[in-house]
Formats: sequence, structure tokens, C-alpha cells
Amino acid sequence: MKTRRVVVVGYDGAQVLDIACVTSTFAGANRIVGRRLYDVELVTPAGRAITCDAGLVLRPAGSLQRATGTMDTLVVSGGDGHEDAAANPALVAHVRRLAGTSTRVASVCTGATVLAATGLLDGRRATTHWAYAARLARHYPAVTVDPDPIYIREGNIATSAGVTSALDLTLSFIAEDHGDSLARAVARSMVTYLHRPGNQAQVSMFVAHTAPAHQLVRDVVEFVTTHVDEPLDSATLAHRFSVSERQLSRLFQAHAGMSPGRFVRRTRTEAAARLLSVSTLTVALIAQRCGFGTAEALRQAFVRHYGISPSRYRLAHATSVAS
Repeated sequence: MKTRRVVVVGYDGAQVLDIACVTSTFAGANRIVGRRLYDVELVTPAGRAITCDAGLVLRPAGSLQRATGTMDTLVVSGGDGHEDAAANPALVAHVRRLAGTSTRVASVCTGATVLAATGLLDGRRATTHWAYAARLARHYPAVTVDPDPIYIREGNIATSAGVTSALDLTLSFIAEDHGDSLARAVARSMVTYLHRPGNQAQVSMFVAHTAPAHQLVRDVVEFVTTHVDEPLDSATLAHRFSVSERQLSRLFQAHAGMSPGRFVRRTRTEAAARLLSVSTLTVALIAQRCGFGTAEALRQAFVRHYGISPSRYRLAHATSVAS
């Protein structure tokens, strides 16, 4: 097996976890097999030490400007300094140059801003941290920004969401290079799941950072998330909360960013995912408990939302508990 060269681009204000999730995951593969599958190096402008956004100082292996030769993977980190980095013509030009000699090109979190500045994301679908997605879309209209998935791979270019999604993306690279068995072993050594599907949502309905501002929408959200086994079509919800279907749809779009129907489907799917992870209930019974009715309806919803079947999801995420 050849040693694959990985170059990670850092800069002042980079997020240290964006860098470490990549470098540590590749290093884990090296440690498990007992040889250097990956040669990972951090490069920075002029080879200077960088101060990360958490205040830690990192010393690079080399200079961005002096990096040459072919490489297997180029990764651009994100962080508070991403906009300054994207506004630096020399930095952007060297990232574009290195991308031209790389088999794979990737960004972590707001590193997508730097890739967008190179033009490499033009005409492509890309993601970034959900909190920065709207800004990325405004500044780079040629990029189709999707804030939902934890990572997106289109051709040889990959973009990922915030921080730990870099771990999932890196595990997918290891699986691609050396098979699922090694990727699973690396995931186990890091005490993490192997590996979340790329189109898994960045923000779960069960851990959303804030409740909707509108009281009626909050009430509907609370009802839906606690009654997933009941009829939850828009007409039923509108009648229960004494509004018209049109008004309910308008309020959800304004305060939840989606239609009531999409919210219900996503909530049911995530409720089923939780049961698959923490119980031994059959898929058919989980489908009933989460309002899908049939195992096939649940399977179709899972493939749309997570990109894999319920059974494969359970294999990757199940914990050892009784139902």
C-alpha cells in the first residue's frame, strides 16, 4: 500500500478542531495498521506559526507557498479567520494551485468560503456550518449551498459542516482508500460512530439550539415531537391549533424554515433513528411507533434523509441496551 500525502491548509484564526479532526483521524489509521498509510502535513502562509481561534498556537510542517508535487488529499480548514483568508489573493491562488495537483479536495466548516473564493465550487452543491450557510450563498451565488448535510461529495471535491463532521468526512476517505473495516477500527479507537452518512442533518429537531420565536409554532413543534405516532397531517394540525392550513404553512416557513409536512417527516425519521440506536424493537414496530405505518414507508424515509436503510443505520449506531 502506498503512502498517501495529505496537506491541510491552516491560517490565523483557523479552528483547531477543524485541523485536529482531520490529522488525528488519519494518524489513527497509521497507528492501527502499524505503518504510515498517510503522510499528513499542515501548511500555512509563509510557513509561519498560526494562532487558532481558541488561542492555541500551531507550528506547521511547511509553507503554503512552497508546497509542491502531487498529493492525495488537500483539506482547507475553517475558523473565525476564514473571511480574511478568502480575501487574501495569494492564499486563494495557492489553494487553487494545490487543488490542481490533488486527487481529492476538501473543506471543513467555513473553509468552504476559501474554496468558494478559488472558484472550485462554482456550479457545485456544497455545505458549510449551518450558521454561515446563508452568508456563503450571498457572497458566492454561483455555489449551490445546502446547509442541511454534514458533508457533501461531488466528484473529487468535498465540503463538510462544522468541526466534528470533519471526522465523518475523513472516515469516509479512509473507507474509500482502505475499506470499511479499517474505517470502523479507527472510529472505535476514537470512540465515535462509523461514520454518519453525509446527508445526515447538521441540526437534529431534538437538539435545535433555539425554539421557534412564534408561540403557536412552538406549541405545534412540541406537540409533534411528543405525538409522533398520531395523525399529523397539516389539516389535522391546523384544526387542532385553530388556524387555517395556509396560515400554519406560512408561520412554519417564517419561523421554522420549512413546511409543517417536512417538519413532521423529519421529526418522525429522527425519532425512529433514536429508537434504532437505543432499542431492540423491530423495524416494523418502530415504524408503527413513529407514525410511518409500515416498515417500507420507514425505509423510504430513511433513505431520503440519511442515505442508508434503517438496518444499516442500526448496525452503525446501535448501543447495547434493552428495549
